[in-house]
Amino acid sequence: MITTASGLFLRSPDGTGFHFDPGALCLELLCTGGPGGLARWESLHEPRDLADWLGRSRLGLRPDDVAVSAGELAAGRALRDALWRLARSAVRGDRPDPGDLAEVNRAAAAPPPAPRITADGTRAWALPVTGGQALSAVARDAVDLLTGPSADRIRECGADNCQLVFVDTSRPGRRRWCSMERCGNRHKVRALRARRETEEKTAR
Repeated sequence: MITTASGLFLRSPDGTGFHFDPGALCLELLCTGGPGGLARWESLHEPRDLADWLGRSRLGLRPDDVAVSAGELAAGRALRDALWRLARSAVRGDRPDPGDLAEVNRAAAAPPPAPRITADGTRAWALPVTGGQALSAVARDAVDLLTGPSADRIRECGADNCQLVFVDTSRPGRRRWCSMERCGNRHKVRALRARRETEEKTAR
């Protein structure tokens, strides 16, 4: 997997911003929308949107360095929707859909971006990068995640109204929330309020 930590800055429906690190490149793509009811969060409307997302992802590509066609945009949405279903199957212990596996394998079969060493000794990508190459990197990351030791660490946020999916990289494997800034703190506030109400009733 591409594991360089970065994370995304997301905004909840009420306008509150929070940091979310799903722990894997392929799960970062899920934050752009999805199938069914997730379509209301769709953010990949035109090729430039996919390039912009790649610039925010842990691939570390600049949007201007990625050339995305309309066909690659459609392929990106199809890959994302398949990854949503596969991630949920992993969370619930269900058998993955063969069609979704085929979608990931199709994207992974394309050549990924070529890595290179820069003059100052850092790692970078050979430019320019096509949308198909970038999607191949995402799909190969998904193959590594779903077939590797972290496959049983894929979690869905424990909040009732949150569907974000992440890899639990905590040592004890007990991460419950997409972000402590958002769902974790909201749970703490609700628990504190409920405890105070119980104490008030007991004191009467």
